[in-house]
Amino acid sequence: MVKSASQGLQARPDLTGSFGMCASTHWIASSSAQAVLERGGNAFDAAFAAAFVLHVVEPHLNGPGGDLVALIAPADKTPQVLMGQGPAPLAASMEHFRAEGLDKVPGAGALAAAVPGAVDAWLLMLRDHGTWELSDLLEYAIHYASFGHQIIPRAAEAIAAVASLFRESWPSSAALWLTDGVAPQAGEVVRNPDYARTLGRLVEESSTRAGEGGSRVERVEAARLIWRSGFVAEAVDEFVRSTPHLHSSGTVHRGVLTLKDMAAFRATYEAPVTGSFRGVHILKAGQWSQGPVLLQALAILDGFEDDDLDLTTDVGVHHVLEALKLAMADREAYYGEGLSQHDLRDLLSVEYAKERRSLIGAAATHQMRPGRLPGRDEPHLGAFDLAGQMPAAHAGVGEPTVSESGVVQGDTCHLDVVDRWGNAVSATASGGWLQSSPTIAPLGFALGTRLQMAWLDARSPSALRPGKRPRTTLTPTMLVRDGAVVSALGTPGGDQQDQWQVVYLVNTLVAGLTPQQAIEAPTFHSTSFPGSFWPRTWTPGGAVVEDRLGDELIAKLIRRGHVVTRAGDWALGRMSSVSRDPSTGLLAAAANPRGAQGYAVGR
Repeated sequence: MVKSASQGLQARPDLTGSFGMCASTHWIASSSAQAVLERGGNAFDAAFAAAFVLHVVEPHLNGPGGDLVALIAPADKTPQVLMGQGPAPLAASMEHFRAEGLDKVPGAGALAAAVPGAVDAWLLMLRDHGTWELSDLLEYAIHYASFGHQIIPRAAEAIAAVASLFRESWPSSAALWLTDGVAPQAGEVVRNPDYARTLGRLVEESSTRAGEGGSRVERVEAARLIWRSGFVAEAVDEFVRSTPHLHSSGTVHRGVLTLKDMAAFRATYEAPVTGSFRGVHILKAGQWSQGPVLLQALAILDGFEDDDLDLTTDVGVHHVLEALKLAMADREAYYGEGLSQHDLRDLLSVEYAKERRSLIGAAATHQMRPGRLPGRDEPHLGAFDLAGQMPAAHAGVGEPTVSESGVVQGDTCHLDVVDRWGNAVSATASGGWLQSSPTIAPLGFALGTRLQMAWLDARSPSALRPGKRPRTTLTPTMLVRDGAVVSALGTPGGDQQDQWQVVYLVNTLVAGLTPQQAIEAPTFHSTSFPGSFWPRTWTPGGAVVEDRLGDELIAKLIRRGHVVTRAGDWALGRMSSVSRDPSTGLLAAAANPRGAQGYAVGR
């Protein structure tokens, strides 16, 4: 019998109800989503409102200049992937970056910007599945941008870490985020009146363009057009062309994103990729994300007995870490827009999982071990080799963002919503961080840096290619039983997103923990593969663990050869989830208590 990985009393209760449930990485966003449900909106309306509130209250974690991956499930309809990952600009060629004297895409600065995709994706979802007017849903974000909110400690710390960069090199960011050159303190009320005006203007112009007799759908579609080719795109184009600035490389560059790039982008729907674990079907985004990593890791683990996946033992933790290393090695070797559906099916097959499972022994491996696909040459791994000859990485807990003096820890946002009709949304948004590039002053937000995930190596599956999507780490999840969605879940955390979700799913589907117990259980992840974010370092054999795993278990992991970094008692994981029992209509929600920031609400 697998023992419970939950230790002691729960920090948060198991929330259940029958009306609607929301969970996100910030309590204001969760409350805004629930307020929409309470006023008759559906899950798509609620998620839309929460998403734009997150731009305001977690500006160090996401913004309208960033990107989005979501899974959406209209009641009694097939779930879809909502694709809000913009491509590389047409001028973002490897030759241009090399001509700029760069051997990697910078981790900060507009040269690393992909086409912003998040806002168009949210508007597409609202057009097709929402019921509310754009003006009513943006009212929440406009309120907090105009009247302010108490800034959370991590946001204040992020601003303080880049304050000298803002003062000396990014004056538009200094004007927005510093007062007399000083960063705000945690709990101080901060405002973003420029973003409030941007949203207000978007509402006004979309209503005017749709005309007096225009429908809700026409007003939303007008907003999409204005965002990608109206005043927003014009301001982006002007900023990029006219504002050379310091990048994380320590050198000054202009970006290459243009109005033409913005105007050409359209968010889309895609069919999810599917896998299974312990009889539950799991839905993920495709190989342009890291979503199939979770499916590969779980397929490997599905061949172990329950006792071999007991996460209160070193055996269970070791098996999960080794499975994750194998899946991540395949991500580095194969994932990207160029991976065919046939090759993806091979990577997700039962036969391939069995072959990969046979590589897991009693000791931790320190090497990258991608598999070999039929008919494929030896995989090319670019700037690193299989033995791990790269600088060691720090014990990152999220997506790194960069100041002029080094790496500053950042992260991402996530939200989940389920309503009484059975509609569900799981969305992970990121990029456009306040510290990712200078603020575009008229708009009140910055561009993202997703291109830093691409290699300047034409042989790499994630090579930088103009007009193509860079591979993203954004990776929400849905669970399906008997054809019905039973859970929507996810987490911020960059390369850790699918890793922490694997731990959560083993705890819920094998150990039988409730979602809240599983979120609160001590967690861990591997750093034994190159990071997706600048400066692309890794720690061969690396394992980052919460101390609550226990001294004895951690010592056993070290004896197995894992290079362990202790992160603290409550330091890892940003999970949230909502769920629905189709047979009873009972709803539930759970959220991460770490940092006292994420919250679940509902009734």
